[in-house]
Amino acid sequence: MILIGITGIVGSGKTTVSDMLRKKGIEVIDLDKVAKDVAEREDVKNDIERAFGGYYITEDSVAVQRIRELVFKDKEKLKKLEDIIHPKVGEQMHDRIKNLEEKGIKTVVIDAPLLYEKGLHRELNRVIVVSTNAAKTKKRLKRRGMDEDDIDQRTAIQMPLKEKEAMADHVIHNNGTIEELKEEVEGLLSSIKVWEEELYAS
Repeated sequence: MILIGITGIVGSGKTTVSDMLRKKGIEVIDLDKVAKDVAEREDVKNDIERAFGGYYITEDSVAVQRIRELVFKDKEKLKKLEDIIHPKVGEQMHDRIKNLEEKGIKTVVIDAPLLYEKGLHRELNRVIVVSTNAAKTKKRLKRRGMDEDDIDQRTAIQMPLKEKEAMADHVIHNNGTIEELKEEVEGLLSSIKVWEEELYAS
């Protein structure tokens, strides 16, 4: 099996690219979604309540906005939250990879916003970075309803895009239209085919 990571910065269009890959028949594991599912587990909610207090649990769910505001302003609290969530996300990811491998799936894409920051790239065969310019990124995020402070807090914990691009096996440039992005994805699919051939030929 070939494991391919896909990452970028918040607002780069990584999720859109992942959706396009799914439509082309590529298996994608979205670690953001896995993390949200993990956060709804009873053991995780109990750990979060013990670590941060009952204010961060509402109606038996994690108060996502409250906890986000807390941890993005305090690196120690962010690390404490990550220490609760990330090991369980990793377990879920590896379980899903194993299940897909048992089904004979040859290629799996791991969609991970903090792929380089958390060292996940070391477990993968190839990495894709979705790149976009800063102006477009801010415009997209503001359309989602995010304000300047939220944007700045999220980007502050991420590795600069240029550094990610330099480490990538393939860069998708997402500065144009959706049709241009589709063309970029077609180029990526060609690269994936080559990577598969290289892996299975060795």
